Amino acid sequence: MYWYSKYPKFHMESIEIRGSAVFFCGFSLFCVPLFSQTNHDDAKPNIVVIVSDDQGWADVGWHGKDIRTPVLDGLVSEGMRLEQFYVQPASSPTRAALMTGRYPMRYGLQVGVIRPFSDYGLPLGERTLGEAMKDAGYFTAICGKWHLGESKKEYLPNQRGFDHHYGHYLGAIDYYTHSREGGLDWHRNGDHFKEEGYSTDLLADESVRLIRNHDFEKPLFLCITFNAVHNPYQESPHKEINALYSQFTNKTRRIYAGMVTSMDAAIGRVLQAIEEKGIKDNTIIFFCSDNGGPEPGVVTDNGYLRSGKGFLYEGGLRVPAVIAWPGKIKAGAVSNNLMHVVDLYPTLLSFADAPLEQKNPLDGKNMKDALLEGYESPDREVLLNASPCTGAFRKGNWKIVLNGSVGDNAMPKEKLMTDRSSRPDVELFDISKDPGEKNNLSSLYPEKVKELMEIYWHYAEQAVPHLDKKRPDNFSSPKIWGYFD
Repeated sequence: MYWYSKYPKFHMESIEIRGSAVFFCGFSLFCVPLFSQTNHDDAKPNIVVIVSDDQGWADVGWHGKDIRTPVLDGLVSEGMRLEQFYVQPASSPTRAALMTGRYPMRYGLQVGVIRPFSDYGLPLGERTLGEAMKDAGYFTAICGKWHLGESKKEYLPNQRGFDHHYGHYLGAIDYYTHSREGGLDWHRNGDHFKEEGYSTDLLADESVRLIRNHDFEKPLFLCITFNAVHNPYQESPHKEINALYSQFTNKTRRIYAGMVTSMDAAIGRVLQAIEEKGIKDNTIIFFCSDNGGPEPGVVTDNGYLRSGKGFLYEGGLRVPAVIAWPGKIKAGAVSNNLMHVVDLYPTLLSFADAPLEQKNPLDGKNMKDALLEGYESPDREVLLNASPCTGAFRKGNWKIVLNGSVGDNAMPKEKLMTDRSSRPDVELFDISKDPGEKNNLSSLYPEKVKELMEIYWHYAEQAVPHLDKKRPDNFSSPKIWGYFD
């Protein structure tokens, strides 16, 4: 199976999910009959991308000890842990980078997130990963959070390359009412509807249905983008899971922990459906969080990494990530390759044996051979962000952070940096020796700062003005988000 995990320090050995109810058992995980595997040696692999929301670096079993994620831990044991996987410091920019293979500063999404009152989305000139996979012969589906625009029909998932969409367009929805600021945000293929249930479970339900009902003569590209474990922090309906954290004195942290483990169980149901369908050996599973955990040390835990969501230190950008493909990617492997979410676009298309027919040049690198063969690229360079007021860049083990004390979401009133004549506060870190970014080495290595800054400015000067809109004074939420007559 994909996972053979047990809850540590817990007498009941495993967890079984039936529908949206949770039961503990002492026999085996997901006690179900397995169908024989079909030979798909010559077929394109199915691809399942799973993204959690606001999950801390240490809020997975393989990085921390407080929160239990036995399903994801099991996936790690059968796949490759990506220990230096970077995303953007906030939700919309990360999702845009995933969908385009391009840095968000190239199309104006380098600052903050797309708000409910925003009248823009992922620019229509960008070719999405959904469109590319569809062109490569895949049935494309996304279950969960979109967060790339809903003010115009053209921005919605079904118009951006996805054959099927189920879930919500905005962030921070209520887990039970599926509303945001009084407006309903729950949809299937453009049609809104009310549905009872905890969103984490409902997204797993839909994903399982898709897998069970799909004809795998046509490969499947499925994105499962949970709103878990973003706020509002709402206790999951699974009392047995919540009880695991009854000793936590911080109420919000206790609720959050139950939400994490409930999401882990939901992922287990998806992996179970893949196993039952007999497609495990020809299915690539990828998992990561969309940014670092917010309120580290209070709600989330980013471990030894500095800071959290919204900032360009490691705690805001470096996230737990794993990729698995039985028989192709070495089980139990650990990769320290410097990787960025933009790399998924060319890498997954390469796995799908699909051409990169791009009108816009990609920033992502094809990491297929590195994942399959395990080699490392020590001198890789990655732009972590270039916004008007902050920036970060990494090359090899060296990282510079510009005005790092200001979060990208903060939108400060100070004069924005626009050219090289600006004098930002620049910090230099050797991440290989100081992953917690405690020692600023800029005064000791001025030539290294100069070298990295030259490369950074090469990128920053290509940035387009960021899309942004202040909340209009007369704005009021619609009854239904993303609904067009």
